[in-house]
Amino acid sequence: MGAFGPGLLYFRPIAAASRWSAGFMITRRAALSGLLALPLVPSGFDQTVLPWQTRLIRAARSQIGVTRYYDPAYVSLAYPDGDVPRERGVCTDVIVRAYRDAFDLDLQSLVHRDMAAAFAVYPKTWGLSRPDRNIDHRRVPNLETYFRRHGTELPVPARLADWRAGDLYTMRLGGNLPHIGIVSDLLTPMGHPYIIHNIGRGTSEDDVLGLYDNERCFRLKPPGAGA
Repeated sequence: MGAFGPGLLYFRPIAAASRWSAGFMITRRAALSGLLALPLVPSGFDQTVLPWQTRLIRAARSQIGVTRYYDPAYVSLAYPDGDVPRERGVCTDVIVRAYRDAFDLDLQSLVHRDMAAAFAVYPKTWGLSRPDRNIDHRRVPNLETYFRRHGTELPVPARLADWRAGDLYTMRLGGNLPHIGIVSDLLTPMGHPYIIHNIGRGTSEDDVLGLYDNERCFRLKPPGAGA
């Protein structure tokens, strides 16, 4: 399973439709559709007045074309705000970077502090005896545990169209490989949201809702956010 173990390593390209992806040949029609979907704002616009979900999604979408590789290598990171080079990463890095860029919210330090205080309740999948701030926040099961402990888990929507933009989506590839993404504010032709994630070829925006097992929904609001 590689240095990261379950929750990080996945290389099989998906067959689902992709709206945006690094190296993807975008047609003129697709490019125009994408431009029309983006809200027009004046230069110097204060993005902090936007809904928090919009800010989070913009921060995630800005990684498309920047993060071009899926790389699960274990790396010693700075702390706090440690990161691997932006051109590479795993699915969890999409979420960590989006929250940092949008709200200056550092999941590396939040997860590390929570694991230090309650290590026993976190998964033991990797055989560690203490927290590791280089990797803990980059593992999906650890993020899921942190989200649950802080009251952010929601019931999985009954219909795909009921998923809300800005929510966090986790599932199990092949039944057992954890994966995570951010629910987009753009809809597929079928009327449900795309997911912004890194599933093996860099950050992309894909139609994957409902395709995999054990889907879960979380809503991690930044401090001071409204509904």
